[in-house]
Parts: sequence; C-alpha cells; structure tokens
Amino acid sequence: MKTLATLLVACAGWSLSTLAIYGQSTTRLAIQVDAVVAPVSPTFSGMMTEEINHSYDGGLYGELVRNRSFKDDAKTPRHWSLVQAPGAVGSLTLDPHGGMNAQLPAGLTLAVKQASPQARVGLANEGYWGFPVQPKTTYRASFYASLGDDFSGPLRVSLESPDGQEIYAQVTLKSVQGGWVKNTVELTTGRSVKPTTAARLVLSVDHPGRITFSLVSLFPPTWHDRPNGNRVDLMQSLADMRPTFLRFPGGNFLEGDRIANRFPWQATLGDITTRPGHPGCWGYYSTDGLGLLEFLEWAEDLKAQPVLAVYAGYSLPPKGEFVKPGPDLAPYVTDALDEIEYVIGGPETKWGARRIADGHPAPFPLKYVEIGNEDWFDESGTYDGRFTQFYDAIKAKYPQLQLISTVGNEQPATKRVHSRTPDLVDEHYYRKAADFIHEAPERFEQYDRHGPKIFVGEWAAYEQVEPWKEPADKRSPTPSYRAALGDAAWLLAMERNSDIVLMQCYAPMLVNVNPGARQWRPNLIGYDALHHYGSPSYHVISLFNAYTGTEVVRAQMTGAKSPVQYSVTRDAQAGWLYVKLLNPSPQAQTVTLDIAGVKSVANKATTAVIAATSLEAENSLAEPTKVAPVTQKISGVSPSFSRTLAPYSVSVFKIHIH
Repeated sequence: MKTLATLLVACAGWSLSTLAIYGQSTTRLAIQVDAVVAPVSPTFSGMMTEEINHSYDGGLYGELVRNRSFKDDAKTPRHWSLVQAPGAVGSLTLDPHGGMNAQLPAGLTLAVKQASPQARVGLANEGYWGFPVQPKTTYRASFYASLGDDFSGPLRVSLESPDGQEIYAQVTLKSVQGGWVKNTVELTTGRSVKPTTAARLVLSVDHPGRITFSLVSLFPPTWHDRPNGNRVDLMQSLADMRPTFLRFPGGNFLEGDRIANRFPWQATLGDITTRPGHPGCWGYYSTDGLGLLEFLEWAEDLKAQPVLAVYAGYSLPPKGEFVKPGPDLAPYVTDALDEIEYVIGGPETKWGARRIADGHPAPFPLKYVEIGNEDWFDESGTYDGRFTQFYDAIKAKYPQLQLISTVGNEQPATKRVHSRTPDLVDEHYYRKAADFIHEAPERFEQYDRHGPKIFVGEWAAYEQVEPWKEPADKRSPTPSYRAALGDAAWLLAMERNSDIVLMQCYAPMLVNVNPGARQWRPNLIGYDALHHYGSPSYHVISLFNAYTGTEVVRAQMTGAKSPVQYSVTRDAQAGWLYVKLLNPSPQAQTVTLDIAGVKSVANKATTAVIAATSLEAENSLAEPTKVAPVTQKISGVSPSFSRTLAPYSVSVFKIHIH
C-alpha cells in the first residue's frame, strides 16, 4: 500500500525523487540582520492590466450597460431586447448610421404604434450578466436621444427583474430632450431590496411615438466618486494588495490583433460621447470608456506609479503585422512621444495642455516606459531596429525615463540583440507550480548583475495544462492552492533577488466568472456583477506585500537539507524583521530561526499562515475566503527559536528587533 506521503506527492504532481528529502526534519535558517544583500525596490510589487476576461467592460470600469453605443454588432442590437406588454405594439431597429456623431454613428430606434399606461413598450438591456442591484443605492442613468415628430414624454427608466414583475428602482421623465442632448436621472433602490444580479435596465413609454437612442449608460457609485469611474469593491481589492505600480494598457490589448486595432490612446481622451471604441483582441469590442487618463487616475488612486506601454510597431500573431524601422516607423515614434507628453508635459506643450484641459493639471509621476509587448514573437527580426528608434527618440527628449525592452533573458540569444542597452528587460513566466518550486531557489541568482535590470511583467503558476492549450472555461477561472504554492516560491525568489528584479506583477489580474466571459485562466481576482473574491494566489501576494521590508538581509539554510524556501527582509527604521517561509512538501517541517546582528529580539511576534486541506482547494464567489491567511500573535520568540511549518503552507513572521 502506498504511504500517505506518496499519495500526497503524486496528487501534487511532484516526483518522489524530487521530494525524497521531504520527511520531517529540523533545519536552521541563519539570518544576519546587519548584512544587507540588496535594497528592496520601491516599485517591486505592482499590477499588470489589459482588456481580457472582461477586465474593463463588464469588470473594473463602472459602466453597467452592455453595448451602450450599439457597436458590438453592425446588424443586430446585441444585449438589447424589445419590451412589449400584451396589447401594446412596437419595434426596435438598429440603424448603423442613425446615431449622434461620427464616433458613435449607430442609433437604436424604438417605434411605438400602440401603448397605454397599462401596456408599455420599451427597450431593455441585459447588462454584463445582469445588473448589481443593492439596497439603498443610487445609480446614475443617462441617454442621448433624437425624437420623432410624434414623440412626447413621459419616459420611464427602471431597474427591474427580468420578467418585469419586480421594480427595484424607477424614475419617470415627464419630458425628454431631443437633438442628441444628454438626459440624466438617478435611480435609488429602497432599503428592503435584496441584493441580486437578476435585473435589467428598461426605458419604456406608454404612448405611441418614435425615439432613437444613443449612448445609454448606467453607473453605480464609483471609487472616489469619479463620474466615469471604477467599481468600488474591485478597486478596494486592488488597493488591499498595496501595489507600487500599474502597467497599462496591456499586454495584448496594447498591440491589438493587427496594427489597425492597436490601443488608440488619442481616441480614448475626452468625453465618452467622442470615444469610438475599438475591436479588442479577445473577441469583444472595447468601449474605451477606461481610456488613457482613466488608467493614469487608476494608478493615482492606488498611490501607484504608472508604467506606460507604448505601441512599438508590432501586433499579435498569427497575423504578426509589423512596421519597418526607419521612415515607416517614424509616425509611431512621434505618437509615443505625444503620449508621453500627455502624461508628463507642462501647460506650454500641446499634449500637456490637453491633459490639463481634460481635468488633471499636474503631470503624472512617470518613470518607466515599455516599448512594445512580447516582441519575441516577431519573426521579422525588426525589434532591435524598432527598439533603437524608439529608444533614441525618447531618451533625447526625456533622458530621465527608464526604458524597458520586451525581450528578456528567457528568450534565445538570437532574440536578445540590443543595439541600445535597455534600462530593464521584461520577462514573462507561465509555469507549472511544480516547475516554479523547482526553479525558484536558483533562477535569479544566476543572472549577471552587470546587465539590464529585470521587470517580470507577467507571471503565474498553473496546475498542469498550459493555459494556451486548455479552453479557458474548462476549469475554474482562478487558480487552486496548488498554483498558489508555486506562486509563493516565485515571489520569494524575486524578492531575494530584488537587486536585479526591480518590478514584478502577476497576470492576468481580473476575470468575470460568468460563462462565456473569460478567455484565459488562471486569474487573480474573480467576480460577477455583484460580488468578487481573491484567489489563494491573491492572498499570497497580498500577504507578502503587507510584510515587505526595505532591505534584503543575508539568510542561509544550514544543517539538514530542507525543502523550505525563504526570503528575509528588514525595515531598519521601523525596527521590523520579516521572515517569509514556504513549505511545499507533504510533511511538516521544523525550522529554527537563528537571528544575529541585532541587539535584541522582542519576545512576541506576529505570524500569518496560509494553508489548505487540499492542494485543489479554491476560492469562489460562494466561498471567497476558503483559502486565506490566519494571523495570530506568538510568544517565546528569541534570537534562536523554532517553529513547525504545516505541510503545504506559507508562513510570514513579523519580528520586532533592536
């Protein structure tokens, strides 16, 4: 009969030969607090974002109306439907050329032939898998309209159940402004309303007439009450991670699936009535309601530095369209310079003045600019020439900026040709959890400290099957605890080597968990219209970010060989020592911490532990904290003390030192 350890190892996907030393043992971690190995980068732990899995539309961006400008499909008003009570007669018609302006050319016409107060006709929007109805909540609704000669008010706006039998909130406009003027109302739910996503937005009339709509919108309360802002609960979940930077707008969203579909930053500025949106690269249209300024304000709201990625003349495979270096590329370089000017330019500059006119007088604290995204896929061999052209132009105008190449050390030498030395190189790692655990102890220790610094711009552990080989909806949208252990190992390795790894961020970050909403897994944070949860990996990252010092100190395992992985940092000014330990084995591991280089160690400390009853344990909307840290005070701490680490566990110690 197989032993329990054998079965656990087999379930974990790790070989017995690898874990032969995983029996219970006592090992020592020698910590020399006064021996500083490296500073912890002030921008070490950040966030990567792109429009995937309905991260923006149907996710973080506050807009609740889906297909608000009727551009998702040129032939049919997707996500809209006719509401027609018995005895009423009406129709909905999509006119691709009947909208309010050139940017939003489509209009949706409601033609009512017969209606009465007892038999209404209207149009309904299904939202992004429903609407988040909550008690005592005020929603801001708006729409633009063109009125037929036979139309007069009133018009009712309501949040209601899908069958229309329950009204959660409603307002009646006695008159409607035509001529594509904005009509606004506030919908407030009562205190007795039960939270639900089973809701639709309806605009209805009780009399004959004709009205054409454009840009129908509904916003819930937003973070910092921004009028075109972000969803409150998701922003709070991001803020709780304590990010130091935000990398935007992607990712593949930056490049597009072809040059014409790249992120059009200029077209994302200004009032949303002038934003045409553009086809995304993950199978759905982007409203670009979350545009360049909103990205910058998003970073600002999180007190994080913006990391701006500029389009560098290459779009996604398999098309793989690219622009030749030289005169063909020059307009794209100019466009990038203009974009940077918008971010940091003064009032005397064209684009700095535009930012000020858009409502943000102060320049943003931009330090890092990434040139392109994943250009190692480019088989044309043009990235070196393209990077050089961007590098020279940006450094000439903005020598203070740090420039990031998208081709890092993990790529073949033929891909790593740089005629200009990048300040950082961007490396992406998607690995099995077991591979992360195996590689982590030595991965970054091997790097040349005289080369460019490292930005690990995308990384995530998965369980067994590569994300790009498995349908995104085959498994749960967020990672299991097995993957979180791999993520913990990778984080420890990057933190230990933060003299070379200046920045890192997990990807993807957000996922709408409804069927049909996602294109990738695993993802860090899951949500529907009403609720959200952090995955086990989210809790590992948040925990590590909460216990991060300012300097890495020397630490070394001595004695018996141990599977335990570690990172030790200190905050000398505040007087804290942070010890992070990962036990990836199926057996408990006892570790003695020998703390030297200090005058004294406080008797009491704080410990936070993440563990699970199964490697397959997952968090979900139904069980959002099934796997989460448990924090407690401990005593008996001294310059040499022992703790037993549970099997498959992540532990952090916060120790007061003098």
